[in-house]
Amino acid sequence: MRKVLTLTASLLALAAYAGPTLANDELIKLEKDPKQWVTQTGNYANQRYSTLNQITKDNVGKLQVAWTFSTGVLRGHEGGPLIIGDVMFVHTPFPNIVYALDLNNDGAILWKYEPKQDPNVIPVMCCDTVNRGVAYADGKIILHQADTTLVALDAKTGEVKWSVKNGDPSIGETGTSTPVVVKDKVLVGISGGEFGVRGSLTAYNLKDGSKAWRAYSMGPDSDTLLDPDKTTHLGKPVGKDSGTATWEGEQWKIGGGTTWGWYSYDPALNLIYYGTGNPSTWNPKQRPGDNRWSMTIFARDPDTGMAKWAYQMTPHDEWDYDGINEMILADIKVKGQDRKAVVHFDRNGLAYTLDRETGELLVAEKYDPAVNWTTGVDMDKNSKNFGRPTVVDKYSTDKNGEDVNSTGICPAALGTKDQQPAAFSPETGLFYVPTNHVCMDYEPMRVSYTAGQPYVGATLSMYPAPNSHGGMGNFIAWDAGEGKIVWSKPEQFSVWSGALVTAGNVVFYGTLEGYLKAVDPADGKELFKFKTPSGIIGNVTTYEHGGKQYIAILSGVGGWAGIGLAAGLTDPNAGLGAVGGYAGLKKYTNLGGQLTVFALPQ
Repeated sequence: MRKVLTLTASLLALAAYAGPTLANDELIKLEKDPKQWVTQTGNYANQRYSTLNQITKDNVGKLQVAWTFSTGVLRGHEGGPLIIGDVMFVHTPFPNIVYALDLNNDGAILWKYEPKQDPNVIPVMCCDTVNRGVAYADGKIILHQADTTLVALDAKTGEVKWSVKNGDPSIGETGTSTPVVVKDKVLVGISGGEFGVRGSLTAYNLKDGSKAWRAYSMGPDSDTLLDPDKTTHLGKPVGKDSGTATWEGEQWKIGGGTTWGWYSYDPALNLIYYGTGNPSTWNPKQRPGDNRWSMTIFARDPDTGMAKWAYQMTPHDEWDYDGINEMILADIKVKGQDRKAVVHFDRNGLAYTLDRETGELLVAEKYDPAVNWTTGVDMDKNSKNFGRPTVVDKYSTDKNGEDVNSTGICPAALGTKDQQPAAFSPETGLFYVPTNHVCMDYEPMRVSYTAGQPYVGATLSMYPAPNSHGGMGNFIAWDAGEGKIVWSKPEQFSVWSGALVTAGNVVFYGTLEGYLKAVDPADGKELFKFKTPSGIIGNVTTYEHGGKQYIAILSGVGGWAGIGLAAGLTDPNAGLGAVGGYAGLKKYTNLGGQLTVFALPQ
């Protein structure tokens, strides 16, 4: 009886919020309550900012471990927990367990959901068996499983309310991304670009899981949901069938452009924003043309899926610079003018600032000085190459239609930043960005497509950027209005953890060795660090419970950078080149799946 009473009391907050007209009415209300953390990125704008200020730069050094929880899974733990009322929802990588934990009872398990999935999905998951977290809306927890099943769970009981299959693992389609609920729809992407999957973003009705629309990354206008006369690219109409015209024959059908990153939403403009990934195959010679709309930022209407504008960042990608990283919405000054901006730190090493209503390109600058494959983006609006990066011939892997083995390319394929999300502080006006400081050698090779088999066509090796601090990462503060680094803090390994910034004037992030760190947002001075049991590729979360502010982080080394440890790989070229580059990581950490929660002492 006591357990039943505790469960009921713990979930009263959930019941109080259920049943608004539209799900995002509830989420907009909840995300304004800093005591909770109701979306993976903190709010629809993907800012990862909290107004909680009990933990400050003056007392953060006193943080102590308040409690811990073992997830029971040993692969890479990306994403982070959600906190709704008195309940914390924690997820794991495959097999994608979801736990509901009682914050009133030292994190006791209220319910546990463990889906039964075919383990054959594991070999077709690129770069570890990660999952970037669950979503919440209308009394439901939404999970995108590795086998692409999208499932809605009752937040009070864990009971399955509905489930739907979003893809087909037999052809390489998998699920790693977190869903986002906008209005009455659940938006979810697809993974599998290394298997020749054609990327898409799909909207399902929150009520019953029925499909509302699907927008493919490439293909005819009817598939991509682009209006040839109204959808714009750099201010001009995209034209008829723009998603097929820059592909040879029907290569677009296995063209990649997967959508496994993050999605943001502007309620005032009623637009969603997301990026698409690499074109398939990684051998650029085999797919001549710009390969639209891979490597592209899209702004779409969530009701219909129709695109208002698109911007392709890396036409005819030659290096696997996926464009899936988060789109952060912020009202900032750009070159002295107030702008409603979308800011994106791309894998290709360029940080983009665009007008989020029109798609106008405002800023495109390198956010790591080591970036060398391009001299920069042509910003002359009168130029025929406006908006295109200028490729340095030395680092091209496709010269005059011939495969070229190139060395010393910066960044490596995992980019100056991968999916690990940055944070934005409206107080400082700066973005706090976890980055990779890694270069590569790239050897393209011919590959044939077979459904469900790897379709990569390249061999890579990775190593720290030369003539630098010798490490493989930096944590930086970025001025997106001017396009410049304000400060940079070197790290021994890539910073593969999502950042958090708070009104207490503290920035948090994790390291691959397993440290949770806190730094001063003004200058990057280290204020606190604590080594957790395993390397951190999760995203830092904060919440308040019982009048006390907490910081929570998932440990569990893995992801692309940690795939050698996660999967027990030793061949330096395995893990798409990451195993050799991060071989030294085994000296500092090992596998583990744990949630660690910190607070100030009583």
